[in-house]
Amino acid sequence: MQVIWFVVFVLVTFTVGYIGYSKYLAQLVELDDDRETPAHKHEDGQEYVPSKQPVLLGHHFSSVAGGAPIAGPLTAVAAFGWLPGLLWVAIGNPIFGAVHDFMALSSSIRHEGKSIGYIVGEYVGERGKNMLLWFAFLLVVLVVAAFVFLIAQVFNAYPPAATASVIYIALALLFGVYLYQFDGPFLPGAALFVAGVFAGVWVGIQYPIAMVGIDGLPEGTIVLLGDAGAWTWLPLAEQVNPNFAAWAVVTVLYSFVAAVLPVWVLLQPRDFLTSTLLYTGIGAMLLGVFVGTFLALTGSFEAVEVPVSGVEFDSVTIEGMEAAIPAFTGFVHPSLGPLLPFLFLTIACGTISGFHSLVSSGTTAKQLDKESDARVIGYGAMLGEGLLALTSIIAVSLAAATVGAGNLGAAIAVFPAGGGALVTTLGISATLASAFIALVFASFLLTSTDTAMRLGRYLLEELIGTPETTLQETMTNRYANAGVTAVGGYVLVASGTWENLWLLFGGANQLLAALALLVATVWLANWRDTKQLVSTGVPLAFMVVVTVIGLLWVALIRFPAYIIEPAAVGDAEITEWDVWGDVLADPGMIAGIDLSLHTVSFTLLSLVALVLVVLALSLLRMGIDNISEARSGLGIGPVAPGGGEPGDD
Repeated sequence: MQVIWFVVFVLVTFTVGYIGYSKYLAQLVELDDDRETPAHKHEDGQEYVPSKQPVLLGHHFSSVAGGAPIAGPLTAVAAFGWLPGLLWVAIGNPIFGAVHDFMALSSSIRHEGKSIGYIVGEYVGERGKNMLLWFAFLLVVLVVAAFVFLIAQVFNAYPPAATASVIYIALALLFGVYLYQFDGPFLPGAALFVAGVFAGVWVGIQYPIAMVGIDGLPEGTIVLLGDAGAWTWLPLAEQVNPNFAAWAVVTVLYSFVAAVLPVWVLLQPRDFLTSTLLYTGIGAMLLGVFVGTFLALTGSFEAVEVPVSGVEFDSVTIEGMEAAIPAFTGFVHPSLGPLLPFLFLTIACGTISGFHSLVSSGTTAKQLDKESDARVIGYGAMLGEGLLALTSIIAVSLAAATVGAGNLGAAIAVFPAGGGALVTTLGISATLASAFIALVFASFLLTSTDTAMRLGRYLLEELIGTPETTLQETMTNRYANAGVTAVGGYVLVASGTWENLWLLFGGANQLLAALALLVATVWLANWRDTKQLVSTGVPLAFMVVVTVIGLLWVALIRFPAYIIEPAAVGDAEITEWDVWGDVLADPGMIAGIDLSLHTVSFTLLSLVALVLVVLALSLLRMGIDNISEARSGLGIGPVAPGGGEPGDD
C-alpha cells in the first residue's frame, strides 16, 4: 500500500476528532472565556504568565513532543507490521490521548493551575498525592534511561548528527546569553541562531565525531577517546559496542549538567531552537510523502540509498512510496511479546502519554490566557504529536525491509534513514537529509532527557517538603537530587536491551496516563452528578487493564528469564516460557546466576514494575471509592459549576 493513504487516514480521523469530539469536550467542562484563568488571577511574572495562544501552543508542543512518538511507533511497526500501529495512532489519539491532555489541562485551570498530584490530593487525601508523586518520579527515571539509550544509538549510527547536536547545544547556550545577558533583540538573534543550527548539519557531515573508534565509521570521523579496545569495560560495550557505551555515559553527564543550570541558560533557548527543527522536520517528511508519491506515479522517482554506520546494516534503500513490510507480521514477536498488551505499551507517546499530564497540569495551565485556548493547546497539540508518530510509521514502513522487519535494535536507526529518504524527494542529498533527520530525532531526545531530569529534581523536592533531617536537607540540593535521578537512569540503561527498557517506560507512562484520567473522572464526578464519566472512564479502564497485564508480565516472567538465561530470551526459537520450563526441570539453574551489573539491572527493573503496579492499583481503589461516595451523596459534595474547589456551591 502507498504510504500516502496512511496520511489521508490519519488526517481524516484527526480532523473529525478535533472538529467534533473536542467541541463536545469543551462543552462538557463548560469552557468559558469570561472566567478568570489562573494565569490572570495569580499573575506574578514568573510562573503565572498569560501567554498568547500561538506562543503557548509552541512551548507546550515542544515540551510534549519529544523522541518517544518516534521511538515507540518505529519499534511497534518493526515488530508487528504497520497496520496495528497505524490504527492505534489514528483512532487512539483523538479518543484517548487528546482527551487525556485536554482533561488534564482543564482540571488544572479549575484548581488554580496546580498539578494532578495536588488535584488527587484534594479529593482522596495527602496519601494519594504522595503516591502519585512517587509514581511520577519513577516514571521520569525510566524516561532518562530509555532516552539515554536512544541518544546513544542515534549518535552511534549517525556520527554527523553527533557533531550537529554538539553545535546545536553550544548555539542554545550562546542564544541564552545573547537574550538574557546582552538583552539582544529576539528576531535578528533567532534568525541567526536558527541558521546556525541548520548550518551545523553541514559541518557535521564534513567533520563527524565518535567517542570511540569502531568498524564502519564514515571516512574522516574524528575519534575522541581512541580505539575500542580500551573501553570494553564500559557497561553496554559488549551488548552493543564501546562507542554506544561511551555516548551513553556522556549523555547522562550532559543531562545532569543541563538539569541543574538555570532555565534561561539552556532550557528556554534550546526549546525554541528545538521547535524550529520539529516543525521543519515534520513538515519536510510529510511533504516528501506527497512529492514522492507524485514522482513515483509519473515514473521519475529513483531508488535512494541512505548511509548508516555502527549498526547491523550499512545503508537503507527506498525504491518507492509503498510500504516495504507487511501490514501484519504476526501476533507475537519473540523479543517484544504478544501484540496484546504490548502494542499499547510500545506506542505510548503519539497516542496517549501520561508524561503529558505533568506538562499540561501545573505548567501549561499557569500560562493559559483564556479557557477556550485549552481546546487548541490541550486537544490540538496531542493531534500534532500524532502526526510526528505518523512520520515514524511511514519511515520504518518504507525502510525496515532493508534490515528485516523484526530487528528492533536496528529499527531505531531506521527513522533518520527512512525520514531522510523522504526528504530527498525535495532535492536534498541523502547524506544531508539523513543527518538532518537524525539531528531532529536527537534534539527531541536531548530535550526530553534533561527535562525529565529536571522534573525528577522537582518531584523529589515536593516529596520531601520542608526538610527535617540531614538526609532530607541534602536531597533538596539540586546537585544531589539530580544525581539520584541520573544514577538511577544509568543503572537501568545498563540492562542493555532496548525492548525491555521501552516496555517498562511505556507501561509506566501509560499507567500515569490512566491515573491522570482517573483524576479527571474524580473531578467530573465530584463536580456534578449529571456529568457523564464515559469519555474519561472508558480510556481509564482500557489503559489500566493493558498496562497492569503488561507490567506484571515483564516483572514476573520476562525480566527474571533474562536474569536466568540472558543470551537465550528474545531468540527467534526461545521465549521466556522456554526458560521457565527449563527452570522447572532443573531448579539448580537459579543458584548459578552471576551477581553482575546485568543481574542487578534486571532485578531493579522487575522491582520498579511491581512498585508501579501497586501504586497505581492503590490509587485506582482510592479514586473509585471517592467516585462512589460522590455519586451516592456521601462524598465531599458538589463542586461549583466552574469546577472550583471541593465543597463550593
